[in-house]
Amino acid sequence: MESILPCSSDPAFEGDSLWGPLDAGCMQVDDPDYYFDSYGHFGIHEEMIKDSVRTDAYKHAILRNPHLFRDKVVLDVGCGTGILSYFALRAGARHVYGIDCANIVTYAQDIVKLNGFADKVTFIKGKVEEVTLPVEHVDIIISEWMGYFLLYESMLDTVLYARDKWLAADGLMFPDRARMFVAAVEDAKYKYDKIEFWADVYGVDMSVMRKVALLEPLVDSVDSQAIVSSVCPIMELNLQTMTMADIPFVSSYKLHMNKKDFVHALVTWFEVGFLHCHRPITLSTSPKFKQTHWKQTIFYLDNAQPVNTGEVLEGSIAVRPNVVNHRELDVKISYRLQGEHPLNSCQFYRIR
Repeated sequence: MESILPCSSDPAFEGDSLWGPLDAGCMQVDDPDYYFDSYGHFGIHEEMIKDSVRTDAYKHAILRNPHLFRDKVVLDVGCGTGILSYFALRAGARHVYGIDCANIVTYAQDIVKLNGFADKVTFIKGKVEEVTLPVEHVDIIISEWMGYFLLYESMLDTVLYARDKWLAADGLMFPDRARMFVAAVEDAKYKYDKIEFWADVYGVDMSVMRKVALLEPLVDSVDSQAIVSSVCPIMELNLQTMTMADIPFVSSYKLHMNKKDFVHALVTWFEVGFLHCHRPITLSTSPKFKQTHWKQTIFYLDNAQPVNTGEVLEGSIAVRPNVVNHRELDVKISYRLQGEHPLNSCQFYRIR
């Protein structure tokens, strides 16, 4: 994929005032217990396991490549119920270590005994940054770390910490690549249902809520037929070599309109790749493919933007962990269009 460069030509994204004043009323104290407690409930693991796009991608990446796993020591970061650990065992791993801070790991330990793998799997309850492994190095790290908008929940930080601490010099990351994309969508009905309806709620003007509703992107499934532009990559990560400094990013985008319509929002999605495989495998959350539990993330414009075929909507997008709650994300997007209906605006969003 073509290298994605920071946008240095957008005045709204230059200098020390990139982010500017943010609404302190929207900030919350970081509560790590709440985060880990949410993953202690079986329901969220049921949803993830039943996501066949997600689970089959990991299953195929591991089981179709036994030459990579045979007699290897594997670390499963954020192991949950341990399903990825079992795939590694079936692929021939010598031993698997799984780490999870949520209470679900106690059930994973029972599942190990129930299935007769107690001598080949060791599940450890605790934070990756605080636990000790009985081995100095591991050969492979597997993890399903992706959140909404790829980076929400900041689990990637933990995966990189584990990589730097335990992965052997020639070790492998599963997955090892990640990319994010953006496109423009026509979404009038949903925008009305979620944003504009505040103007008249049973005869009461609640339009002050509109600003709050616009601030939070919507996580939902987008009909691929609603996309009215080209698709643009905005970020790419190599998990083998990246550092935590690569997680906050600023990137430019350019979207060519393919029809005369209205643009109500930008929609983003991601894919991760298992490029070490004999035949590379991609897990995609694109609206053009089968839905996953990640769905897509939708950023609504303040007002509907009329566009014509061939016009170009461009701008910049900046993403960083929230300064108060590092698992949340601050997003700043600029919008520019020169055409029959010019546009030049900038909006802040918070993913939480």
